[in-house]
Amino acid sequence: MVSNFHLPPTGFGPGSQPADDDLGYMQMPSGMRTYAPHLPEISDADAAGPALALLAQLAVASDRAAATGEGEAFELTGLPPEARRLLTETLGQGEVSVRIGGISPVAAQESVFAGVWRVMGAGVDRIEVGAVPACARLIAAPEAAALGQNAPKGPDVVNAPALLVELLDHAQAWRKGASPHVVNLTLLPHTEGDLLWLDAALGTGAVTILSRGYGNCRVSATATPNVWRVQFFNSMDSLILDTFEVTDMPEVVLAASEDLTDSAARLREVLEAIR
Repeated sequence: MVSNFHLPPTGFGPGSQPADDDLGYMQMPSGMRTYAPHLPEISDADAAGPALALLAQLAVASDRAAATGEGEAFELTGLPPEARRLLTETLGQGEVSVRIGGISPVAAQESVFAGVWRVMGAGVDRIEVGAVPACARLIAAPEAAALGQNAPKGPDVVNAPALLVELLDHAQAWRKGASPHVVNLTLLPHTEGDLLWLDAALGTGAVTILSRGYGNCRVSATATPNVWRVQFFNSMDSLILDTFEVTDMPEVVLAASEDLTDSAARLREVLEAIR
């Protein structure tokens, strides 16, 4: 008998199959920012004294916020220019920024110390220590009112009305301390018309939060109390997760108690190095 079996076998194993250079994969998030301590240059030690004293107060406030969950605010309007410069340089800019619209817009920027925020606006200049700036929790006039079920429906609005009922029911029943209720649009069938109708039905709130880490996370308040839109983008700015959350503040933007404790320790390390 003639055998066609060859040793070693051919057509198997690495390199035996033609390479396909056209395979495409979604770009995974990359480029997370990490903490790198920065020591500012001090040209006038006496003028910098108020800034160093305030940094020490921020460390104490961070420990206190980690233990109690209560935030504190420190006004900067009377701080001398040299002290203000040193403070700004030391705090730097972290991963989370907040914009509050309305009649008197306010912007808040997290420093490189998680849970330590610089809040600025017309006649406003202060530092807040806490999980999130207090202004982000205030109810401001919405940028577009919620139309509810009265929002005009196009022919391509299919599943949105049922989702709205679910969101409104949970928003009305939500109480402080309750777990968030999440509607994951990425996993649910929907049309572009559904998304546009939900935007009109829920309205547009005054608070927008951007968190930069692995890619970006955009958190937008709706005009419906306790309903937020939370969207995650990869480093190529492609939307990879789209959700609504029913809660008072989405957890993704909150500095945890462990973060605040760490910030207190790092603030003291910077102070020690400067001195």
